[in-house]
Amino acid sequence: MSAVDISVTPPASTNRRQLQQIITGLSEGVILIEPDQSITWANEAALSMHGATELAELGGTVSEYRKRFQLRYRNNHRLGEGSYPIDRVIAGEVFEDVVVEVVREGDDEQKWVHRVRSLVLTDAAGEPDCLVLIVADASDWASAEQRFERTFNANPAPAVICRLQDQRYIKVNQGFLEMTGHTREAVIGKGVFEVDVLAMADRRDLAVERLNEGATIPQMQAELNLPDGTTKLVVVAGQPIDLGDEACMLFTFMDLEPRRRAEVALRQSEERFAKAFRITPVPTFICNAESMQVVDINEAVTQTTHYASEDIAGKTIHEIGLFPSQQTYRQFCHALEASGSLLNVEYPVVRKDGEHLDCLVSAETVTIHEVRCYLISLMDITDRKRTEMELVTAIEAVMQDASWFSQTLLEKLANVRRANRPKGNDAYGLADLTAREREVLGHIAEGLADKEIAAELGLSPNTVRNHVAALYSKIDVHSRGEAIVWARERGVAGPPGRPKGRRR
Repeated sequence: MSAVDISVTPPASTNRRQLQQIITGLSEGVILIEPDQSITWANEAALSMHGATELAELGGTVSEYRKRFQLRYRNNHRLGEGSYPIDRVIAGEVFEDVVVEVVREGDDEQKWVHRVRSLVLTDAAGEPDCLVLIVADASDWASAEQRFERTFNANPAPAVICRLQDQRYIKVNQGFLEMTGHTREAVIGKGVFEVDVLAMADRRDLAVERLNEGATIPQMQAELNLPDGTTKLVVVAGQPIDLGDEACMLFTFMDLEPRRRAEVALRQSEERFAKAFRITPVPTFICNAESMQVVDINEAVTQTTHYASEDIAGKTIHEIGLFPSQQTYRQFCHALEASGSLLNVEYPVVRKDGEHLDCLVSAETVTIHEVRCYLISLMDITDRKRTEMELVTAIEAVMQDASWFSQTLLEKLANVRRANRPKGNDAYGLADLTAREREVLGHIAEGLADKEIAAELGLSPNTVRNHVAALYSKIDVHSRGEAIVWARERGVAGPPGRPKGRRR
């Protein structure tokens, strides 16, 4: 049966037995107390809600009831004498919806949650005749509320709940407190616009309108004012919910501050990179890693290659013709794809006017605006290599005889020339030499004098000199030093197995 609200004042002749018969079958518990504080009757529902099977287990008086049952409010605050609902009804107080947790003394396992209201029946003179406690079992409701509380508090997503009736906060979880720095006391009981969760919302008018209607508030960005005077960028949304019998609004939040800080840091980093890229004296390209299309160049590229931004923008490295051949371009791409970076690899580079440059090329993979790119830099070493060759030529010009050069110096000169000569010329001139001339050249490369070569080969000194003159003419050198360097560049050595002569 549903609850019965007994709100009329019965005549003095009210038959208590008839009253008891009316309320016996109610689903709500009913306890009758006399003005002298004796408990005279309880229906089966009231007994069951106390874990009792007979009236005596409730205690014969209000005082005994307090001894047998401990009552606490939902905040775990224990009720003292005078605060029990049964005390308050004895005092003639009429109240609604007092929620208490009831525990049997000495048995913490047995507990219930009661929703209690009072009723005072008076006699014809207006004096209390019968005091009534009407008890509803709210254990299931309390259990569900506890589960909600645990879930709400454990949820890492920041959230607050406001009561729609007065738009005041009634719950706040730890996530919101940690995100904002507010204390629980600074939030609970405050109005929605005191701790303003809709501050600076990009659709604030809509949010306020939906709040007043108790309707869903769509996601929108807002700036929360924090206790330290700063603000925090968030996404806020509102969802209507019911807590008990109260209509409420659940506000949830997503903290955008880390993303904003990351965006600011990224923007600052990109600005620093752009400035460094522009002013660096090293010619540098930025190109898309997938298409090899040039995205940007710095001023140093124009100074070195004579290409302007408008000559290059939107074109691929291959379309620009930066490398002199398809094979060189493919070698460069393959090396870059294999490791994602290069460091000082020598490549020929073609200037806009067609002149070839010798360059050391370095490259690194970078991400710009979430696109994978290559940062390619060039170091023009054309003048350096020309200077090295001029130095070698100058040294050779003053060499009349290499006999006074050390073997180490001769090897270094040969290495310098070998590093700077055009590729593919290793065998140039050797095919024109006779076998004897090769033998003579090999001994010259070992640093032997004509007399020593004659002794090695069993020839007269004049014959050796004739061979030397012939090979000088064939290999186009004019001194012994040049002949030694020329031979060492091509790996010419004396005949294997023969003892080497004296070196000077």
